[in-house]
Amino acid sequence: MDTCLFCKIGKKDIEAKMIAESENFFCFLDIHPRVPGHTVVVPKEHIENFAELPLDLSRELIDVMQQSMHKLSRALETKDFTLGVNEGPLAGRVVHHLHVHIMPRFEKDNGGSIHSVVLYENGESLDSIYNKITTS
Repeated sequence: MDTCLFCKIGKKDIEAKMIAESENFFCFLDIHPRVPGHTVVVPKEHIENFAELPLDLSRELIDVMQQSMHKLSRALETKDFTLGVNEGPLAGRVVHHLHVHIMPRFEKDNGGSIHSVVLYENGESLDSIYNKITTS
């Protein structure tokens, strides 16, 4: 896609601090890092949503993520990470191209667990939600 920021980075039209690359993915340091080493893993092909990622690429995605995490772990002396995907605008995604965030974690980084991202209490029971999921 010609207007996609991540497609432009993948084509090397825009410079980025690449830390890993495979046949179908590339990883670079986020230009608005939340922590040192905040990395983004992106498919080279324009894929917008996780559900569109071909199954045969999912293993390669995990391999590239692990490769990046090993590099970050060695360089930044941490073994703790938060991994995340903002899928859609309600989740806060700005660039409409699938990407996975790898955020190294450090003592006193003021971050929380993935559970601290949202707190939506609608009072619906677990059974009710389960029934919606399993009957749709």
